Amino acid sequence: MSLRSTLIRLATATAACALVSSVAVSPALADDEWGGGDGDPGFGQGGEHDHDHDHDHDRLARGVVTAGTLFLRSAPNRGSQVIRVAHRGDVVSIFCKTPGQSVDGDNIWYLLPDGTWAWGAARFIDVTSHEQPRWC
Repeated sequence: MSLRSTLIRLATATAACALVSSVAVSPALADDEWGGGDGDPGFGQGGEHDHDHDHDHDRLARGVVTAGTLFLRSAPNRGSQVIRVAHRGDVVSIFCKTPGQSVDGDNIWYLLPDGTWAWGAARFIDVTSHEQPRWC
């Protein structure tokens, strides 16, 4: 196993642990809806932007879902638990990006903090903001 593979696996495991920890200590983020809960970080129902919370996401990239249905997961791979589902046209904020399981030749995954923290395959999310996602 190469050093790069080992580092990628370590980074993925660390990110997954951080995700699990954040859900365990932040039950308000476990809202099943896109908005309406205390954990809503600035996006309203159906992915519409809520301008009252702009300061929360000044440094986050934004994107739009291009897949008809996109499963957002607990880790950056297709075998992990589905946290929620996004649909074509939904606007999402992107906290950071990391390498994960390749999806149609693209191994980048985005960590999305909208409502719940979940990973989405970059293959199905087009970045629409000038701000590009940072590395996790």
